[in-house]
Amino acid sequence: MNPMVKMPRTIKRYCPSCKKHQTVEVERVKKRRASELKRGQRQFRRVTAGYTGFPRPKPEGREKPTKRILLRYACSECGKKVQPAAQRAKKFELTE
Repeated sequence: MNPMVKMPRTIKRYCPSCKKHQTVEVERVKKRRASELKRGQRQFRRVTAGYTGFPRPKPEGREKPTKRILLRYACSECGKKVQPAAQRAKKFELTE
């Protein structure tokens, strides 16, 4: 776990599609809006509907000290994108 991570926008990395090392472009994955049709969201909407309000107490304490950083690597040759498992860091920055 690194507290501060600085990463260039283009790096050399193994491309599983080309089966060799290529130059890849790094982009940070943004969290998208949760689908309203997922089972957990449907259950949450059903439980919170009406007059009773929130079904469980809000979690106490502070935020976690690190956030999960999701990166997507796009190959410059074939254009395929690879998104490996998340890493944790306090701060993350893409540099030139």
